[in-house]
Amino acid sequence: MSLYAWKGLDSNGKAVGGTRDADGGKALRQALRKDGIFITELSEVLGGAAVKRKASAGGARPQSALRRDVNLQQLLERVRPQEIAVFTRQLGTLLTAGIPLAEALGALAEQAENKKLEQILAGIRQKVNEGTALADAMSAHPLLFADLYINMVRSGEAAGNLDSVLMRLADFLDAQQALRAKVSGALTYPLIMMVLGSIVMGVLLIVVVPQITAVFEDMGKTLPWNTRLLIVISTIASGYWWLVIPLGAGGYYAFRRWSRTSKGRGTLDRTRLRLWLIGPLVRYVGVARFARTLATMLSAGVPVLAAMEITKKVLNNVVLEKVVEQARDAIREGESIAATLKKSGQFPSMMVHMVAVGERSGQLETMLQNVATAYEREVEGKVARLTTVLSPAIIVTMAVVVVFIVFSILTPILDMQNFVQ
Repeated sequence: MSLYAWKGLDSNGKAVGGTRDADGGKALRQALRKDGIFITELSEVLGGAAVKRKASAGGARPQSALRRDVNLQQLLERVRPQEIAVFTRQLGTLLTAGIPLAEALGALAEQAENKKLEQILAGIRQKVNEGTALADAMSAHPLLFADLYINMVRSGEAAGNLDSVLMRLADFLDAQQALRAKVSGALTYPLIMMVLGSIVMGVLLIVVVPQITAVFEDMGKTLPWNTRLLIVISTIASGYWWLVIPLGAGGYYAFRRWSRTSKGRGTLDRTRLRLWLIGPLVRYVGVARFARTLATMLSAGVPVLAAMEITKKVLNNVVLEKVVEQARDAIREGESIAATLKKSGQFPSMMVHMVAVGERSGQLETMLQNVATAYEREVEGKVARLTTVLSPAIIVTMAVVVVFIVFSILTPILDMQNFVQ
């Protein structure tokens, strides 16, 4: 039995469509014809790809040569993290209601608005129907389902509580997405101001200043140092502005190459942790991710060593990753997590104390959830303070540059008036 995606017309001439299992295209046509549906397009779903067949008016056999349907929109379409979170919660809800896994996957595939996600879910459903475990079927799509996701699903399948694991996983994905949105949203305004300010400064230096400073060339008089500096900067900007884009692109490419090396990434991550305002924010984001991820995986039944290995990958900081790796090795030797975190000096003392209490009381998952909640609030406060400082700093910097330009232009003009008088 195979899974087919079909489109057709009902008895009222209305366009309908969906997915359905059948022993073949002919059997599916006969079954739908009994329901008053005339098939116009039929696709057999194979592992996330569809082999499309055109149906004739008399329900004749498909053309001898099957062809793959190449849809440019589907090739460019991507599945967003929010859609994975919604799918996870919906799948957990359907399983909690007692709906079989394959049927739940089919229902979610049929209602998916994203065609790429629909095909992927249909392929996963087919593999599940063939006896493949859900975690193994999902592992064929690593860009959508990370190691953390796969391991939690596998743990839920083994323990028989897949529905509750999926609900916890959905909560985790929502929390991570909310934290990411808060940080990026708060930094959007300062970034826009920096871009607009750079454009304004560029227009002044390339277009306005050269026209004004050209008057000073015939003065035959020594200009003030600030005016000479402005003329030099304006001359370079107006004469070599075309170099800005290739130099900027080349510098960015070189920086990206360097930052991806082990030495470059380590230097960059250590610098981030030491920066004023930026360092505490990076550290607190890492602590919140560590606590939330580890708590979610432990509550799903993932072994602590495997959970620590996967948690290490979500920190996105070499320094903190090394600490977690040392904590994992210490656990293997019988030591506690809190002791290793405390020795490193990279994690806040309050977080270390709460983890130690959780280990002693046997409620580590609950304590880690409390740690994550507390430090997510701290991240919100740090982001607010960072935004409060950055916005005025950018405005003041722009004002200083504008004042420098105006003062450098007005000073020679005032000297010319005094000379004439």
